[in-house]
Amino acid sequence: MARRRSLAGAAAVVVLATAAACLLDGAAALHLCTDRLFNDTQGRHSDGLPHLNQAEEATWMGLLPRRGGPRDELDWLALYRSITRGGGSDGGEPAGFLSPASLHDVRLDPYGANMYWQGQQTNLEYLLYLDPDRLTWTFRQQAKLPTVGEPYGGWEAPDGQLRGHFTGHYLSAAAHMWASTHNDALKEKMTKVVDILYSCQKKMNTGYLSAYPESMFDAYDELAEAWSPYYTIHKIMQGLLDQYTLAGNPKGLEIVVWMTDYFSTRVKKLIQEYSIQRHWEAINEESGGFNDVMYQLYAITKNQKHLTMAHLFDKPCFLGPLGLHDDDISGLHVNTHVPVIVGAQKRYEVVGDQLYKEIATFFFDVVNSSHTFATGGTSTMEHWHDPKRLVDEIKISSNEETCATYNLLKVSRNLFRWTKEGKYADHYERLLINGIMGNQRGKEPGVMIYFLPMGPGRSKSISGMPTSGLPPKNPGGWGNANATFWCCYGTGIESFSKLGDSIYFLEEGEIPGLYIIQYIPSTFDWKAAGLTVKQQAKPLSSTDSHFEVSISISSKGDARPANVNLRIPSWTSVDGAIATLNGQKLNLTSAGDFLSVTKLWGDDTLYLKFPITLRTEPIKDDRPEYSSIQAVLFGPHLLAGLTHGNQIVKSSNDSNSGLTPGVWEVKATHAAAAATVAGWVTPVSQSLNSQLVTLTQRGDAQAAAAAFVLSVSIADGALTMQESPVAGSDACVHATFRAYHSPSGAGAIDAATGTLQGRDVTLEPFDRPGMAITDALNVGRPEPGPGTRFNAVAGLDGLPGTVSLELATRPGCFVAAPTTAYLAGAKAQVSCRKPAAAGGGEDDDDTAFRRAASFTQAAPLRLYHPLSFSATGTDRNFLLEPLQSLQDEFYTVYFNVLTK
Repeated sequence: MARRRSLAGAAAVVVLATAAACLLDGAAALHLCTDRLFNDTQGRHSDGLPHLNQAEEATWMGLLPRRGGPRDELDWLALYRSITRGGGSDGGEPAGFLSPASLHDVRLDPYGANMYWQGQQTNLEYLLYLDPDRLTWTFRQQAKLPTVGEPYGGWEAPDGQLRGHFTGHYLSAAAHMWASTHNDALKEKMTKVVDILYSCQKKMNTGYLSAYPESMFDAYDELAEAWSPYYTIHKIMQGLLDQYTLAGNPKGLEIVVWMTDYFSTRVKKLIQEYSIQRHWEAINEESGGFNDVMYQLYAITKNQKHLTMAHLFDKPCFLGPLGLHDDDISGLHVNTHVPVIVGAQKRYEVVGDQLYKEIATFFFDVVNSSHTFATGGTSTMEHWHDPKRLVDEIKISSNEETCATYNLLKVSRNLFRWTKEGKYADHYERLLINGIMGNQRGKEPGVMIYFLPMGPGRSKSISGMPTSGLPPKNPGGWGNANATFWCCYGTGIESFSKLGDSIYFLEEGEIPGLYIIQYIPSTFDWKAAGLTVKQQAKPLSSTDSHFEVSISISSKGDARPANVNLRIPSWTSVDGAIATLNGQKLNLTSAGDFLSVTKLWGDDTLYLKFPITLRTEPIKDDRPEYSSIQAVLFGPHLLAGLTHGNQIVKSSNDSNSGLTPGVWEVKATHAAAAATVAGWVTPVSQSLNSQLVTLTQRGDAQAAAAAFVLSVSIADGALTMQESPVAGSDACVHATFRAYHSPSGAGAIDAATGTLQGRDVTLEPFDRPGMAITDALNVGRPEPGPGTRFNAVAGLDGLPGTVSLELATRPGCFVAAPTTAYLAGAKAQVSCRKPAAAGGGEDDDDTAFRRAASFTQAAPLRLYHPLSFSATGTDRNFLLEPLQSLQDEFYTVYFNVLTK
């Protein structure tokens, strides 16, 4: 249900309500913005409610004929004044914003296995891999120019309705990446793409540029089905504009200006032949950030037409109710509307419309208070649903579309630039770490995801939704470098190209100012102050009690006094925090604030030491029965528990009927656990990686036979033989064991020889800390106890590098693979050695037994992440690792914390 929230002060209510009424009557509802392509009314609103009130429509009709009539040249200034009721601004561009440091001046550093630097490098590999001729194949085809090579597939295929969108994303990503690296090979590739698009536009000679025909826009104007053509045009325009602003390519601006001439003519024609109401109905679908790119263009050209075009895509059915503080966004398509907010923010920056600052601020508060997961991200099945009802949303796997994450980051980034409030920087940090950094599959270039599942027993590798809920070529799981090109691939390559754009922010003034809001190893050339700023963050581990950052600031010879502001994150506490300048202690204010230092910098070092702890955060669901559902965070890092549940999850329908018991329950029933999360979550030391092992075997005696690994079955916890898995897969988790001596806990792998050996060895499944393999060859209960012990001896087959596991309580009995029917999934068994045959000879059965009971010791297929923790569960224990670090593993982000 929509709720009205009062503004501070009656005067503010009057001002904002009057301004918002210019957009939409207060009685209208946000549900009018339902995407017409996925709505039975097809945008015509058979419920009788108009987009605009009658007074607003009358204003437009005083300017233009409702149907037909003469097609006089449309006066863009008059149109602008009608939209804005005579101006609509508070008197020019507002001042005092922070500006982001230029990417040309920021370099990420590889210090300490920096995940940001690695993500950037993986993305750079992909951008260099992509072929300009294939990226522009459909553009050349549309322009009737000779094509070169083969087209790409997926959403960029020649029959795809969004074809061309990824090429626009590529130009944006490449421009940001080139600014971040100055890679010459990338500059050559992206320049070639711009040159090809330039030739395509020249060939058609109307200003039109797209990878599909103009008939797509004819269908759009007629309110017929056309899959978001202005969305695609926005991506192309934005990419070209980024090539101009970041890479200095004048062709980029020239193409965009001519494209705008073409599309403004189309919009003018639609308004003249029908009405402005028809235009509002037509844009009632996903049009990307078309208003945003038009505001950016106007900021460059100061052309009134460009400003008015921006206003015409401001979507009043959405922004109007937000201006009146109507917070009912349920049912709206998320990534249709978040870019509109970004455009509204640009409107405030470019022309000073105060209303749009209020709209963006209110929107962020609505989303962040009622619709975000523990990552800081939002959306399920690409939509917002009922506020504070997120338990219903985690029952399916199509959570957190990464396009929406990309755009929501822009919203919080802009709000921070305007206000310098730490809460927006905190949100940016959380969402960047947990909603973006894990969207690449390790170091594999061009392998990314569309959705980030939030429910128990889910995996990035299996995500998505029923085919009825999305357009054709339904996205899900990991994509492909050559045959995917989803919208989230486009925003994905952009996100990993501009990781340095929100670390440093500049403040102009007599004394230049710098705000450091992200602690990411990097170097910043602060030209305005004549300084070089270099920050390093000590690699963090789960056993650490503090997060440590060192920032060196050195003069380049022409330094001047400058003000440096360092963010104190909201996840820390100033109690126990340390800040020093050249070893001298500084006073800290409070978490969520900034430490400010002004001086003439020379060769100085700032050192920060912030306490970092575990904490829980409830899911955004206000029903009392779900108050026990909590996420676990370590500082800004969201931890996910490795768990598979009791079923194989193949689609989002598998667990829609409920939340499977045993998959996510943890115990916090005793006093220590109930008092603090540390009572049921404990760190896992990196030193335990030396105790990890994987045991392999060949399916038969032939060297060329398939390799198998000893694994824990996800179905019943039994030991089985499985085919050797690929790196990063969920199967690697189940084929890795911790081997240690009981009860001491000392490692059972000899440090000198690397050999698993010794008596009283406990085998613990990697993802179930504290739970041992029993003599029944399955995983025991999580209760404390010594567990089953094995004696690790040299392999019975007599081959070097093999080991056999004898039950300590049953001498002569060993863990063995099946001697017959050796297939993937076959259960391991306890086999006892027969007495030697008379005469001392060997028989075939004994040979087979010795081979079945001998395993080759291999390097572990999985290692503990530096931020690994153990959580005590009811049916099972959980290994917790950062969500961003996971690839194909199944996990739960939320836990049902039982306190009774």
